[in-house]
Amino acid sequence: MFITGWLGYFAIADMKKRITALNEWIRRRIRMYLWKQWKKISARFKNLRRLGITKGKAWEGANTRKGCWRIANSWILSRSLTNKYLASVGYDDISKRYEALHSNH
Repeated sequence: MFITGWLGYFAIADMKKRITALNEWIRRRIRMYLWKQWKKISARFKNLRRLGITKGKAWEGANTRKGCWRIANSWILSRSLTNKYLASVGYDDISKRYEALHSNH
């Protein structure tokens, strides 16, 4: 709700690059949050497998020593927690919303 109002207010400005960068940052932050929820290696492995990652790569990804922010930008979370998946769990793509609002002005 907050972002919708903010986008409506700033739709008259040309902020496409900033909105795109913000959108990418938000998606990475959501991926990091989901990774943190999967605290145990077994939970990470199970969820990666459920999201279509092969057994070997899921095991490799689940056992990584990389930090949450770094793994959020890795290929394994980009492939498993896709933009389509994030949309299916409720993330409203602000770039699309901005484009829709910007075209009306």
